[in-house]
Amino acid sequence: MGEARSAPTVGQMVLGMRLRDLREKAGVSYDVAARALHVNQTTVRRMEKAEVGLKLPYVEKLLQTYGADQQEIDSFLALAEEANRPGWWHRFRDVLPDWFSLYVSLEGAASRIRAYEPHFIPGLLQTEDYARALLSIGFPHGSDRELERRVALRMERQELLSRPDGPHLWVVMDETVLRLSIGGPPVMRAQIDHLIEAVQRPNITLQVVPFSAGPHPGMGGPFQLFRFQIPELPDIVYAEGLTGAGYLDQRSDVVAYLEALDRMGTQATPARRTENFLRGIRKEL
Repeated sequence: MGEARSAPTVGQMVLGMRLRDLREKAGVSYDVAARALHVNQTTVRRMEKAEVGLKLPYVEKLLQTYGADQQEIDSFLALAEEANRPGWWHRFRDVLPDWFSLYVSLEGAASRIRAYEPHFIPGLLQTEDYARALLSIGFPHGSDRELERRVALRMERQELLSRPDGPHLWVVMDETVLRLSIGGPPVMRAQIDHLIEAVQRPNITLQVVPFSAGPHPGMGGPFQLFRFQIPELPDIVYAEGLTGAGYLDQRSDVVAYLEALDRMGTQATPARRTENFLRGIRKEL
């Protein structure tokens, strides 16, 4: 059935969900679907969760089992073939871990990205020099070539904010992010200038939680919430913790992060005042 993958593309995730919906609407059990493919039930479940590749002959046989007509089958197979193609970030697979490939795929497909950052400028808003300084700290044993590849990947990710159909990015960050010197004062001055320019853009909202606001609900660690215009995809949260990171799509989990973002937003400076806040810090540098 193919090797398991830790990082499906968004297209594969969507088609896996569609396969599940078609099976359920047809009233076909996992056992019947598995017997049609001469595999075990686990394989069918993994196809629906995009944990394995969508092999076209297997997909075609399932669709026939679910009673789809030939036009539906041909359309679905064309989508599966497209979804199986590697994304642009595949060019950076030498420096891009599998688990982060999914993040980049979600980021590129999202219509709205909400994020909380307690430590660093979010990757989508970093200058090249800031990114280089930060990545050199995060990968101290990497070669110069690997460093430049990681910087190039980060810069290319930012291009989605300039797309006509690009997402709206709404970030809440702690004041610590702006006070922590990454790369020295010249780099930080340029970085804050870059943020001042960014907040002028209609698809970017930036709020800062000042020290004076005190504790807030998001202090456990950074996270991002992705929302999509694709009906099959629920909101997905990427959260980082002390011992690792993960992706959450259960509604109860997502709601908890949404509520935290909303509460933090009320404690942060209003977005209309962010530019003045940034200029105040810029003068101190």
